[in-house]
Amino acid sequence: MDVTVLSRREMATPPDVTTIVSDLSRDCPDWSDLGRPDIVLDLAWGGLPNYLSSHHFDEAHRHLVFLRKIAGQGLARIVCAGSCYEYGMQQGCLTEDMITAPSNPYGLAKDVLRKQLEFDHGSAELIWARFFYLYGEGQAPSSLYSQVTAAIAREDSVFPMSHGEQIRDFLPVEQAVDYLIRLTLSNVAHGIYNISSGNPVSIRRLVESWFAQSGHSIALDLGHYPYPDWEPLAFWGSTERLRGALAQG
Repeated sequence: MDVTVLSRREMATPPDVTTIVSDLSRDCPDWSDLGRPDIVLDLAWGGLPNYLSSHHFDEAHRHLVFLRKIAGQGLARIVCAGSCYEYGMQQGCLTEDMITAPSNPYGLAKDVLRKQLEFDHGSAELIWARFFYLYGEGQAPSSLYSQVTAAIAREDSVFPMSHGEQIRDFLPVEQAVDYLIRLTLSNVAHGIYNISSGNPVSIRRLVESWFAQSGHSIALDLGHYPYPDWEPLAFWGSTERLRGALAQG
């Protein structure tokens, strides 16, 4: 399988991977520029983790122009990254057939992009991978996982956080990549899929487990940060549809 990476800047890739440097805000490559691929995975998005910025609407427009352009030139499949924030303030176990009601600009921009692509994706098949909370090496320093690993590395004695009662759905990035690749190459996958663990966990219990695994003893300064007012207290993703598609191959 031939792989081409489209990126805003030069990236370190294996020798058999082709890299194309391009910025969708300035230029928009077409299908032939990318080597006439069969499948395109659109995983890029600028300006994160600032979920409340209105720039996300400009970002959605750039991706729409790009994906519409290549979808009409012979592309067979588009796999696009969505977000659990498309569900908005809905609580509990979230399923792909729920009506979306985003409560922040990032979630709304993703939701609008999905709906536009559902109406206009040419002859290409569309898979919308709705990611929940991923964690792993290389995340932004402001992410929960990066803050925990940094506290461990510094051997901090106290870790400031919220009360930690939020219920979330966390998935290691390696597992998310495995799901994404299998969906991309599946013979039956189409439409929306939650990329999640399906296992609800409180933020406090998750942080405590990460510290326990590291062998580092640290006190939690609970209530140091308030809860965000643009996300619900408890939600996680149903994995029934994902498991069904992966089982069929």
